[in-house]
Amino acid sequence: MVAKSKDANTNRRELFKTSSGIELPVDFNPGNTDAVKYDRDLGDPGEFPYTRGIRPNMYRGRLWTMRQYAGYATAEESNARYKYLLSQGTTGLSVAFDLPTQIGLDSDDPLAAGEVGKVGVAIDSLEDMLRLFDGIPLGEVSTSMTINATAAILLCLYLAVARKQGVAFDKVNGTLQNDILKEYIARGTYIFPPTPSLRLITDTFAFCAREVPNWNIISISGYHIREAGSTAVQEVAFTLADAIAYVEAAIKAGLEIDDFAPRISFFFNAHNNLLEEIAKFRAARRLWARMMRERFHARDPRSMMLRFHTQTAGSTLTAQQPEVNVVRTTIQALAAVLGGTQSLHTNSMDEALALPTEDAARLALRTQQIIAFESGVADTVDPLAGSYAIEELTNEIERRVVDYLDKIDAMGGTLRAIEQGYIQREIQNSAYEYQRAVESNEAIVVGVNRFQSDEESRVKTLRVDPAIEKAQIERLRALRNKRDAGACESALAKLEEAARGTENVLPCILDCVEAFATVGEISNRLRLVWGEYREAVKV
Repeated sequence: MVAKSKDANTNRRELFKTSSGIELPVDFNPGNTDAVKYDRDLGDPGEFPYTRGIRPNMYRGRLWTMRQYAGYATAEESNARYKYLLSQGTTGLSVAFDLPTQIGLDSDDPLAAGEVGKVGVAIDSLEDMLRLFDGIPLGEVSTSMTINATAAILLCLYLAVARKQGVAFDKVNGTLQNDILKEYIARGTYIFPPTPSLRLITDTFAFCAREVPNWNIISISGYHIREAGSTAVQEVAFTLADAIAYVEAAIKAGLEIDDFAPRISFFFNAHNNLLEEIAKFRAARRLWARMMRERFHARDPRSMMLRFHTQTAGSTLTAQQPEVNVVRTTIQALAAVLGGTQSLHTNSMDEALALPTEDAARLALRTQQIIAFESGVADTVDPLAGSYAIEELTNEIERRVVDYLDKIDAMGGTLRAIEQGYIQREIQNSAYEYQRAVESNEAIVVGVNRFQSDEESRVKTLRVDPAIEKAQIERLRALRNKRDAGACESALAKLEEAARGTENVLPCILDCVEAFATVGEISNRLRLVWGEYREAVKV
């Protein structure tokens, strides 16, 4: 007989909870979990409600798209990084734009000073976009663009490059983030008020359904909601609330649900709590399937399939002991794969310090490749299905998300909830509670509040040369001097007229970019008609 240790029943702390406050028992078992009804709650992989994945064979047939979010300084430097990543095994591109591009400012705008090329690549015109994708065949590469307020403009720039390459629009494949509601909630790179912003989005839906059928028209982003401090439950709830608003706006604009819904995609965060994150992805997939069938009466199975990209959690990266970030990213990437992601970006270990170096980006990519080719987790579909812990967490996350969605519906929908500051306050409260837990050592962050080291990091960091701003401004001014000013002004005038009316503005934006109008000039014409959004300060 083996004697029990006197502390066998002593726990390290009184309560064990997930990031969403879901209390965890000592173990999950038949006595403390709800019985799973396989056909109703799970279904086979590739079958409604898609809890187990959107394809019957998932990664046995095709692995997730391995993307590395990249872009900095000039179009030429970013182009070189894309070619390097493709040579190292990425299977799709993911473009980061600088802050002026994101908020519709040209590089020579006084408000852009000091920000050109810093957090992404500077794109002012079709000339820049042509340099960005020089030597990269757009008919063969899938491109994701993280852009929102100016999403329609950047899509048209991308299509103009495709046309210059001789690639038909129906051969172009990729994803546009195009999610403005989360900018009002969590991120802040908005330009126009909500109503015209939603019009831009629904115009993009309609244009792509007609002209660019293989393009994902929106990537509804929980990622930035989570980065702002939300819990896993809030990430799913507020992302789906935004999705409801977009679907309702598109239907109100006269679009049929099954004409646009198959090209809706999502963008989620992958955090450190492995089990909760896996359950989060499964719950989101099931909720979307049921919502699309029961609330919006979709009939096309593709409309019910939640397809999503995942990025590992930037907010979890630490400047202290940055090498440890490799371990965090590995756990997060594993959660995304076990949760059934369609596309994945793994953060580089140095991103808490600067934009990633080539070496750090390569190591982040290798993390995905080891999971794909060495770990074995991609060789069977949804391998954790049936686990008491996973199924109970999936169910509990779904219940809590539904509670949030019911509250938002009762307020009058997502726009009203944003206007009232409800969603913002919920995220802020969660962020505050987490920070308080870190400061009290209730939540442990390795290298920050436990296991610190006095050694200075020897990680090399990337520095963007300040001279690139001046060079970018000179190129922009040279473009304005050599383009056909009359043709450019005529295209901008037609865009302004379309914006004042009800016709789809995407064809006019495409004409503008092909006349070498700049991102700032196009945005300013729309500002002239629609005005700018100013967030109300709520105390």
